[in-house]
Amino acid sequence: MIKKIFFKYEKRIYFKNALQQVQLVRQYCTNKTTNAKIGSIIGTKDPSFLGIQTTFTNELKFIDKQCYNPIPTFRILNLLHKHVQLPEDLELDQDTMIRIYDKMITLNIMDKILYESQRQGRISFYMTNIGEESTQIGSAAAITLEDVIYAQYREAGVLLWRGYSMIDFMNQCYGNCKDVSKGKQMPIHYGSKKLNFLTISSPLATQLPQAVGTAYALKLFKKNACVVCYFGEGAASEGDAHAAFNFAATLECPIIFICRNNGYAISTPTREQFKGDGIAARGPAYGISTIRVDGNDVLAMYYATKAARELCIKKGKPFLIEAMTYRIGHHSTSDDSTAYRSSDEIEYWNHYAPITRYQNYLESIGLWCEQQDKELKKRIKSSVLLAFAEAEKELKPCWKELFADVYHTTPKHISKQMHSMEEHLTEFHKHYPLHLFE
Repeated sequence: MIKKIFFKYEKRIYFKNALQQVQLVRQYCTNKTTNAKIGSIIGTKDPSFLGIQTTFTNELKFIDKQCYNPIPTFRILNLLHKHVQLPEDLELDQDTMIRIYDKMITLNIMDKILYESQRQGRISFYMTNIGEESTQIGSAAAITLEDVIYAQYREAGVLLWRGYSMIDFMNQCYGNCKDVSKGKQMPIHYGSKKLNFLTISSPLATQLPQAVGTAYALKLFKKNACVVCYFGEGAASEGDAHAAFNFAATLECPIIFICRNNGYAISTPTREQFKGDGIAARGPAYGISTIRVDGNDVLAMYYATKAARELCIKKGKPFLIEAMTYRIGHHSTSDDSTAYRSSDEIEYWNHYAPITRYQNYLESIGLWCEQQDKELKKRIKSSVLLAFAEAEKELKPCWKELFADVYHTTPKHISKQMHSMEEHLTEFHKHYPLHLFE
C-alpha cells in the first residue's frame, strides 16, 4: 500500500511538472522574441550524438574504401640500403643489432632441422617461421621480460629472444619426460611461466580476449608493463578478435596487438578473407592507435614496437601493429602450399626475405662479413643438432601423466580409469613399448 501511494504521489508530481513545462513553452511561443527565447533553452548549435564526433552535410554520399588513402607502411631498410636513418630517440647498439641477426639465423636453422625431423617421422608435427623472422625477433627485442606475451603458433622467435633454450624447444617438440607440458601439448605449443609467455593453444583467436583481460589486470594493479598479443590476419576474422579490440579500446587497456599478415590463412589468400584496407584499418574504427609496418624489415618492427610500448604504458591505451610479411614455408607439415600458390610467387618473395635484407644492411655498415656469417651458421647448426640429439634420447613421460594435472585432487572416476589402465598394461604389457616411457 505504501508503495502504491508513493508511486501515485510521484506520478502526480511528474505530471504537474510536465504541465508547467508546456505552459512555459506556450508563453515563449506567443512572445515576439520566440526564436531567441527557444534558442536560449535548447542552444543554437547542432546536437552532438553520444560517442560520435561528426559534422552535418546535405550531400548524400556513401563512404567506402575508395574515399580514403590506404594506410602507409612504415619501413627503415630500403632495397638499396641507401640513406637509411635510424630514429635518434630510440637507441639500438651494435651488439643488439648483431644479436638480432644471430637469433634470426638460429630460428631459421632450427626450423629446417625440425621440419626435416617431422618428415622422417621423428616428431609428429611442426610449423616453420621461414620468411617471418623479422616480425618476431624485431618486436621481441623491443619489449621486456615484464611484458606478458600471448602468442599464436608462429612466434617461436619471440620465445627464443626471451631466453627459451634450444633444448627446451626440442624437448617440447618431442614431448619427452623433460618437456614442461609432459607431452600433453602438440609440438610447437610452447609456454613458459618464467618468461611470461602464455602456453599456445590451437584454436584461433582465443588468446585475444584473454590477453585484453590480462592487460586490464595490469592496469588495475598499476604495473609498469603491457601485454603483447600476436595473431595472424586469418585469426582477425574470428569474432574473438573484434570483441578483444572493442574490449581493449573501451577499457583503455595497455596492450599491443601485433597482427602477422603473411598473406594466407592456411590456404585462403587475403583477397578472399577481407575487402577493406587490411587489418590496420580496423584499429582507428575501434578507437585504437595503429601503424602498418614492413614486417620483413627487422629494424622497422623493432622501432615501431618500441614506440608503441612506451606510448602504451605511458597513456595506458591499446595499440595495433599490422606487420606485412609473407609465409615462405608451408602452413605446417600437414600442408602443401604449392596446391594453392605458384612456385614463382614463393621464389619472388624469397628475394625479399627478412634475413637477406638484414644481412645486406649489416654488411653495408661494416658490422658483418661473409666469413662471420659462415662461422655463425656453423656454430648454430652444431648447437641445434646437439640439442636435437639429446632430446631424442630422452624417455617419454610416464603413462600415468595421462591422468594428472587436470584436478588438484584426483576424483574417483579418474582414479578408476588409471587403475583400469594399470591392469590393462599388466596383462598386455608385451604389446606396448613401455621401455620407451619413464
